[in-house]
Amino acid sequence: MAAFDPLYLNLLRRGELQTRVRQSWARLGDCDLCPHDCHIDRRQTTRGAVCRTGERAVVASFGPHLGEERCLVGGHGSGTIFFSWCNLRCQFCQNYDISQLGEGAEAEPGDIASMMLHLQSRGCDNINFVTPSHVVPQILAAVAIAAERGLHIPLVYNTGGYDAMVSLALLDGVIDIYMPDMKYADAGLARRYSKIRNYPAINRAAVKEMHRQVGDLVLDDRGVAVRGLLVRHLVLPNGIAGTADIVRFLANEVSPHTYLNVMDQYRPCYKAFEIPDLDRAITRSEYREAVRLAEVAGLHRLET
Repeated sequence: MAAFDPLYLNLLRRGELQTRVRQSWARLGDCDLCPHDCHIDRRQTTRGAVCRTGERAVVASFGPHLGEERCLVGGHGSGTIFFSWCNLRCQFCQNYDISQLGEGAEAEPGDIASMMLHLQSRGCDNINFVTPSHVVPQILAAVAIAAERGLHIPLVYNTGGYDAMVSLALLDGVIDIYMPDMKYADAGLARRYSKIRNYPAINRAAVKEMHRQVGDLVLDDRGVAVRGLLVRHLVLPNGIAGTADIVRFLANEVSPHTYLNVMDQYRPCYKAFEIPDLDRAITRSEYREAVRLAEVAGLHRLET
C-alpha cells in the first residue's frame, strides 16, 4: 500500500499548525474546549474547571504500551502519554488515581514534545494521547514543536468520547487515528455513573465528526494502523452500556466497516463497590451477547 504521511506534517508545511496552536490557546481564556463549557480562564486558575487543569497539562506517565489494541502496538508498543485529570467522573474508573486524584506532574509543551520524540526513538509506531479532551491546546503546541524537530509517526487521540466540536475542528488534519469510547446509550445512566450531561448525543456527534475527518481504519502491510477511526466499547454489567443501540448506531450511521474493540475487562474499581448495578465483573454470557449484537448489527471488524 502507499505510504501514509501523518496529517500534521501537511499542516506544518502550510504554516497552519501554528495557527491552530494560537487559536486553541486563546480559547483557554474562556474555556469551551469540552462539552462542559465551563468558561473558566484556565490560564489563570483551575478553580471551577471540571477538568481541574490549568495552562499546563499534567502528565501521569509515558512509555511504550504493549496492552493497547493489536493494530496500535506494532513491534515496540504504542507510544502512550497518559494525561492526568479528566472531563468525566466515571464512578468505576480503573485509572482513578490519575483521572480523579490527578497524580502526575505539570509539563510544558516542550516537555511533551520531548516525550513524543523519545517514544519515536524507541521504535513506537504512533503517539497515543490518553485522556486528551481537556488538554487540546497543550497537545497542539507540543505537536508543533515535535514536528519541527522530526516527529513523523501517526497521532492517536484516545478519548472518553465526551468531546466538543470546537476542539475537533482544531484537531482536523492533525490527528491520524481517533480512538473514542462509546460508553453509554442512555443519557440518564451516563449522568448517574459518569456525572456528565447529554453523553449519547455529544458522543455520537463527535464519533461521526471523527469518522468524517479520517474515515474507516486503515492498516499498513504489517497490520499496524496508520489512519482512521477505532471505537472502544466497554461492556458493563446489567446492560448498562446499552450495547445494542451503540452497535446499531455505528453500523447504520457511521460505517459497517467501523473497527470496534468490544472490551471485556470491566471490574469494580473506585466507587463501583458502593453501586449495586456495578459491583461485580461482567459474566462470560454478557460479553458473548455484546459480541453477538455487534455482529448482528453488521459490524465485522471486531477486536474481541
